[in-house]
Amino acid sequence: MKTRFLLNLLFAFFITTGLVAQNNQQTVKEKSDKDESYVLIDVSYINDAVFMGRRDSIAAPYIFPSIGYFDKSGFFVDASASYLVGSEENRVDLFLGSLGYMSHTENLNGGISGTAYFFNEASYNVKSSVVADISGFLSYDFKVLEFSLLASTYFNDGSSADIFTGLTLNRVFFSNDQQFLINPTIAVYAGSQHFYQEYYSTSRLGNRKSKGKGQSINDSPTEVSTLVEIQDVSQFNILNVELSLPLQYYYKQFIFSLTPVLAIPQNSATITTEDMVITEDLESTFYFSAGISYWFNTKTTK
Repeated sequence: MKTRFLLNLLFAFFITTGLVAQNNQQTVKEKSDKDESYVLIDVSYINDAVFMGRRDSIAAPYIFPSIGYFDKSGFFVDASASYLVGSEENRVDLFLGSLGYMSHTENLNGGISGTAYFFNEASYNVKSSVVADISGFLSYDFKVLEFSLLASTYFNDGSSADIFTGLTLNRVFFSNDQQFLINPTIAVYAGSQHFYQEYYSTSRLGNRKSKGKGQSINDSPTEVSTLVEIQDVSQFNILNVELSLPLQYYYKQFIFSLTPVLAIPQNSATITTEDMVITEDLESTFYFSAGISYWFNTKTTK
């Protein structure tokens, strides 16, 4: 068996709450000797929701179970729920579902996916204005390094869509028995910031004026939208540089994962409200995700 780890599927980079499970799905194909359809079940934890290097001032840790079916033809469907486990709030904060297609040869790989997001209306996740995305990737393995190009359109509720692109470089190192890998990765992401302007308008400076952090969703708070403008919100800028060190260990049909990430946000936003002008003070953020996955083939190839 030729084992080669592929860090691809664009939304595996852009969807924080699906990071572990969606990276693992390609690993399953590479651990199997047969070209078969399979189901992948995962339960993961992430200690904060970070998107394009941005995060809320209040940490948003999630436990997120997911299940996906990956057909041998390359088509797949995946669903996940994110349960917020903050000290004062415990609720399902996000449901998401994805459809896509992925193809790979020995060195060249590509794929496309579409994802729908259903955020709790009380969510303070920095991505909470996002309702859907269409994403694609193309990667080539030069043996010494794997090089990936990423592109994505994110559709926001009440705002214009954002366009993101990314470039990643990674190299995989295996243990002698091929059961453990370490995959140092560097990624650079660029795009617009409509999602961030909407987040500031309805969450960070808006909703919190009308409800407390710990208020139950059943209280049905009245949403308050604050007029917020981010300078050059449509301008295409480098937004984030990420250094990550995915670790995976395989045991039979199980995959154990740990991914520490250092996000170094770029290009501070200038935020204008009715009352003030704020120049954002961006800081690097360390966060991590960890998970356990189990996969099984849906039928035996004869």
